[in-house]
Amino acid sequence: MAGGRCGACALWNRRMGGVRPAPLWRFILPLGLGLPDTAGERELAGRRGRHVPAAGVGASPGLHLGDPERRRELRQQQEPAAALVLETLSGKPTEERKMMPEVPGLKPANPPVLPAPQKADASPAFSKMLPQRPRKHFRRGPPHLQIRAPNTDSKAGTQGDTKERAAAPGDAHQKENTQRTIISWRGAVIEPEQGTGLPLRRAEAPAKPSPLVTRIQKEPALLNERQEGVIEAFRHAWKGYRQFAWGHDELRPVSRSFSEWFGLGLTLIDALDTMWILGLKQEFEEARTWVSQKLNFKKDVDVNLFESTIRILGGLLSTYHLSGDRLFLRKAKDFGNRLMPAFMTPSKIPYSDVNIGTGVAHPPQWTSDSTVSEVTSIQLEFRELSRLTGVKKFQEAAEEVTRHVHHLSGKKDGLVPMFINTHSGSFTHLGVFTLGARADSYYEYLLKQWIQGGKQETQLLEDYLAAIEGIKTHLVRHSEPNKLTFIGELTHDRFSAKMDHLVCFLPGTLALGVHHGLPADHMELARALMETCYQMNRQMETGLSPEIVHFNLYPPTDNLDVKVKPADRHNLLRPETVESLFYLYRTTGDRKYQDWGWEILQSFNKYTRVPSGGYTSINNVQNPHKPEPRDKMESFFLGETLKYLYLLFSDDQNLLSLDTYVFNTEAHPLPIWALS
Repeated sequence: MAGGRCGACALWNRRMGGVRPAPLWRFILPLGLGLPDTAGERELAGRRGRHVPAAGVGASPGLHLGDPERRRELRQQQEPAAALVLETLSGKPTEERKMMPEVPGLKPANPPVLPAPQKADASPAFSKMLPQRPRKHFRRGPPHLQIRAPNTDSKAGTQGDTKERAAAPGDAHQKENTQRTIISWRGAVIEPEQGTGLPLRRAEAPAKPSPLVTRIQKEPALLNERQEGVIEAFRHAWKGYRQFAWGHDELRPVSRSFSEWFGLGLTLIDALDTMWILGLKQEFEEARTWVSQKLNFKKDVDVNLFESTIRILGGLLSTYHLSGDRLFLRKAKDFGNRLMPAFMTPSKIPYSDVNIGTGVAHPPQWTSDSTVSEVTSIQLEFRELSRLTGVKKFQEAAEEVTRHVHHLSGKKDGLVPMFINTHSGSFTHLGVFTLGARADSYYEYLLKQWIQGGKQETQLLEDYLAAIEGIKTHLVRHSEPNKLTFIGELTHDRFSAKMDHLVCFLPGTLALGVHHGLPADHMELARALMETCYQMNRQMETGLSPEIVHFNLYPPTDNLDVKVKPADRHNLLRPETVESLFYLYRTTGDRKYQDWGWEILQSFNKYTRVPSGGYTSINNVQNPHKPEPRDKMESFFLGETLKYLYLLFSDDQNLLSLDTYVFNTEAHPLPIWALS
């Protein structure tokens, strides 16, 4: 989601001079006073499926795990479990490993630039689930599919990892502009601070490994004027990133500098598959060179499990599927291994943060909670990593979380609280229910895991259907004077008419479910909510939605359905509305959704475009004369917003078909596991 729509995670804490102050909302929620009511408070609280990273100095140099003295020192300082992880991380570089892709039922994106992987038979299924009758577009087959490991001895490949171009755009300039930022839910900025193992377990080799298929499209598909407009916008955004922020996490377009979050080239990785889909071969190959030569996960830096999974792991996996280039799969496997210490908790509910260099995972200093969306919105990626590599631990760890949450008490007709304790494994802050920050993508991933697994895992479907009924019962209301359908929040049975822009993921999710055979009345709700999300943009003077709106439950004097508090007037270039427009157009064919998306793109161009390159978030969507640039281009603008706009404007239903791919919450397409 931003991808559109991700949602939910515990405050992500970063080093900040050694001080980690607890935000005000941490003391409000336990008192039962409800959710933070403004975007300013919400930014402290975090963002939909996105966490709050803490600010700090730049990442320190990579830890030399091979040094015996250093390893002994770490063993003395850390818990035995962390020391075990340290041993695991000290093995041979995974770059030396050769992997053969196994991709079931894959149909490459229409403008491929590099060879596409071959179809293969293999998919894991969620254990002990009753099979569903497959829809007509699925091939019939057994409910439980075997994971087939890649042929690690094969030398086949689409591109070599050597002889890469050494040029790194903007490096000299960027060394003078290192910064770290505190980011809340999926990128909401708080304040920038200046500053500058053992070998992996091999699965059994398949009896008949499949070689890579080399398929190159000689003539690119014809593009319409609106798709060309998206490509031009992407190139303008990329121009700013390439010139002023190359290899860094995010562009600050106004100051022509950059900010760091993880220090892993976040925007570049998030945008890889977008460049592939848009057919930007030169930009893609230059970015691939950076990944091959510069992307190094062996560094002493904390990453948020959720955010790094959906953006980095998801981005690498989807780019591998679209390009067939095993470089991205090797990087994905390396990164996935470095995230695994997060699951080493008493309850197996993962910690919010993990150091990918030292293998030490931890919650924020002020709490042992993780957010529900954070821990339940990593499954698509970890499951797919297991399916591709044959290493089952990724899928097993992620699915154990899903099973655990399924059996927890504290739900309300399928709705879940926002927090879960990593020690006890129980929900905390009971009685607070929202589809905004910290909970949204839980519901999204219930449906998408069911689709990903070939519709075999009925427990996921049952939880999703129950949640939709709970939403209808407790959270759906209608505004005045125009009777717009909206989703509010519930705090100890007290209803609030507050709706995050993040909630605009829901129309698209509902439509996707209907496309895959779920009840037709879900589409009625999807259409109504889509109208509301459009009006959240249209009723603003800039044509861009604010972060949060409050709907009028009684007739207002100004004939508007929404009111916006001063702290909520900002726009972060979020994807949720255009994401849902994409799904609604794909499932209904109604061209008004394309027109609405075009209006939004024009508003982005008019009020957020920076002449020197890039787009910026703005502070005030209600003042077209002074929108107040915030000087930040989130990675999801390239990874999600522009990608969904491009797909929305395409009339080719086979371009990332909804019957072939499922998008993660950062808009990275992963293949549906076909039944053979």
